[in-house]
Amino acid sequence: MANGSRCAACRQLRRRCTSDCIFLPYFPPNDPQRFSVVHKIFGANNAGKMLKQVEEYKRGDVAESLYYEAQCRVEDPVYGCVGIITLLQQEIYNFESQLAKIEAQIRLLKAQGVATPTL
Repeated sequence: MANGSRCAACRQLRRRCTSDCIFLPYFPPNDPQRFSVVHKIFGANNAGKMLKQVEEYKRGDVAESLYYEAQCRVEDPVYGCVGIITLLQQEIYNFESQLAKIEAQIRLLKAQGVATPTL
């Protein structure tokens, strides 16, 4: 592979990029920040091991997950994506509570014989 077409991982690690490079399909040369974040959080060896541990057709999802988790860890070093999940769970709980209150109000109004508007 020509030096100018090295993947972002090989370019950052300053090594030769071969056609069977584990990073090549998932960390293209035109998006060096993607690998940089993964490398900062997981390290190149760990990221490569994780990619190699799964079947080839799943590696794109693994690379995407590594990038997402790394990005979340950069933004929130303590909680990472778990912090986002917790916030979303809290929002779901709040919306479910609001929905339960509205449904209770609708039942009360129906019991009182008040016409409810249709949505």
